[in-house]
Amino acid sequence: MDVRDALQQRISVRAFTPTPVSEALVREVLERARWAPSGGNLQPWRVIAVAGARREAVTALALQVLQSNPGGEEGAYPVYPSRLWEPYRSRRYEVGEALYAKLGIARADKAGRIARFAENYAFFGAPVGLFFVIDRGLGHGQWAHMGMLMQSIALAAQELGLGTCMQECWGMVRSSLGAHLGLADQELLYCGMALGYADPEAPVNTLRSTRMTVDELATFEGF
Repeated sequence: MDVRDALQQRISVRAFTPTPVSEALVREVLERARWAPSGGNLQPWRVIAVAGARREAVTALALQVLQSNPGGEEGAYPVYPSRLWEPYRSRRYEVGEALYAKLGIARADKAGRIARFAENYAFFGAPVGLFFVIDRGLGHGQWAHMGMLMQSIALAAQELGLGTCMQECWGMVRSSLGAHLGLADQELLYCGMALGYADPEAPVNTLRSTRMTVDELATFEGF
């Protein structure tokens, strides 16, 4: 698989098979991804991989927190601005509606949508969850570098026949989950990622979100 194929084939997998993923295979994914770039070679990241009982424990914790506080825990670093503007609002709306259409959940079915969202915290059935941790004192540049690592992990997983789903939703339980994982005071949980084998029979895994064309995303000067 070349880079182009990996980029085009990678999707946010939202239905996984229960097939286990060994520690050795997770290590191989991280071995390939650890060469991701970072400014000044700071490598401003730490990854926590959970499986088995540890995975079940974080799922139970998240659902317990959200049951008492459906809006999530208060804190900095919201996933999106409180009121998105165009064109970002329309892009988010478009992919959301396409997702629920694949799932057969009507817009008016609020209970169904809430229940579906809760499946994020079960990693959509993936046997492995990854959590990404960064030092609180680092800046926006280092957050971007964390994204480079996550993309590298997703592409390495794709090459090895695994699927992934990057999950910013874990930020809604950031405080409680950080305590559960034993993070130091200076450490901040950024987000999570589901890792496993995609279910090829699940309609939701046929969803492909749209992308801007090259002419829409770029301008070319001096050529």
